Amino acid sequence: MLKLKSLSPLFAPLALASVITAGDVAVHSFVPQLQNTAIAAPEMTAQQKIDMISKNKGQIGSGDQLRRFFFGDLLPLGVQPGGAGMVVNLYNKANDVTFSYCATYDVIVAVKQGKVAMFSPNEVK
Repeated sequence: MLKLKSLSPLFAPLALASVITAGDVAVHSFVPQLQNTAIAAPEMTAQQKIDMISKNKGQIGSGDQLRRFFFGDLLPLGVQPGGAGMVVNLYNKANDVTFSYCATYDVIVAVKQGKVAMFSPNEVK
């Protein structure tokens, strides 16, 4: 059976390592300048977001992208036939852009500058 006296030389380095680790974590969590900022992606401009949505239109998930980028900034302008049945035209007043959104497949089917109540039928198919 092991005696506690034989393990005592191991306790000091273990305790020291624990204190250093806990202190390092505490300092990094309360001092933002010391946090690793390489992980955070740089903030995109509104135009870059619009360009990305335009590039991804017609792809599943582009509707989710629209909601993430412009959460709370979209006003419905109208509904029209298109996509997989009906599409909703959503206007972003801050950037003066209208998006046509198909909820069935969660895709953006059209993007146009300005306030567009109805897209042409060939744009929203």
